[in-house]
Amino acid sequence: MSRTRIKFCGITRGEDVRCALELGVDAIGLVLTRKSRRFVEPSSARVLRALLPPFVSAVALLMDDDPEWVEQVIQVVRPDLLQFHGSEDAAFAERLDYPYLKAVPMASVDDVPAYARAHPRAAGFLLDSHAVGAVGGTGAAFDWTRVPRNLDRPLVLAGGLDAGNVAAAITQAQPYAVDVSSGIESEPGIKDPQRMRAFVAAVRAAGS
Repeated sequence: MSRTRIKFCGITRGEDVRCALELGVDAIGLVLTRKSRRFVEPSSARVLRALLPPFVSAVALLMDDDPEWVEQVIQVVRPDLLQFHGSEDAAFAERLDYPYLKAVPMASVDDVPAYARAHPRAAGFLLDSHAVGAVGGTGAAFDWTRVPRNLDRPLVLAGGLDAGNVAAAITQAQPYAVDVSSGIESEPGIKDPQRMRAFVAAVRAAGS
């Protein structure tokens, strides 16, 4: 099994970026939809993004935001990827001509391959535990046996992951990457260094 990539999402502080980098995390998520408790303004997100060295990705999370806002995020933050968590269809995403991930609300979607086929140009899919219209970062997991094994694009596993269950999730679902937010926090948007270290150690142990 190849190495499981790690994304820390909902980053709001420079010290949390630095801790993530020390731990060798592959990507950070910056939440740029005002619907979230972890929202950061584009100007703040740009400062956090500037802390990243080459080959560590910045992902901008958006959810049913106006096209003008999305364009502003792209211009100000210059993320490596957009991550759409709402009802954005392929036409909306493709008009932007920017690499993107599409979140799959597993509480509402029964047929993941069919959902994926509706986004033929998505770089990958993030499987989260929430329902349609709900924001992620709730700390709830879904049934990992529902993760398909035959999609032709990378799958990112999210929803309720923490140091205590991520190894089992990786063993069961064998995702390309795992995405964690509340599972490494002391409160929304505030990451806990010990939980961050424990999460990364559990992912690495599962990979070995």
